[in-house]
Amino acid sequence: MGQQQLWYILLGLIVVAIAVSLGIVLYREHAIDQKRNNVINDCVHLAAIAQQYYLKPREYGGGGKSFNHWEIPNVLVTNANGHYEITSIESQEVIILGTGNEVVTGDDSLKVEITIPSPPRNYQVTPYN
Repeated sequence: MGQQQLWYILLGLIVVAIAVSLGIVLYREHAIDQKRNNVINDCVHLAAIAQQYYLKPREYGGGGKSFNHWEIPNVLVTNANGHYEITSIESQEVIILGTGNEVVTGDDSLKVEITIPSPPRNYQVTPYN
């Protein structure tokens, strides 16, 4: 083989290595975005359950216009997307923190916080990573 052909082979290997590296990075970023969206969806689902509790009269097992004594159902505390916990609960507001299973940087998992005010106001979703 000639010198020029060896350079072409080397150049081809470099281009392939760069393309594979870029593909891995893009796949990882997409996976993190997808996991973040899943955690946000789970938090919004928990927010809907909390608001149902808030609106349901005490006589029927609800909060009677209060979030006090509401708990995340045991089957929804941990799932394939992450772990969810109540960080603050007051009569008119609940804050839920969702921690995803996907590690973003080092040992830092993605985190999403959702604030559920008393109805009819909107949820406030805050992604941390």
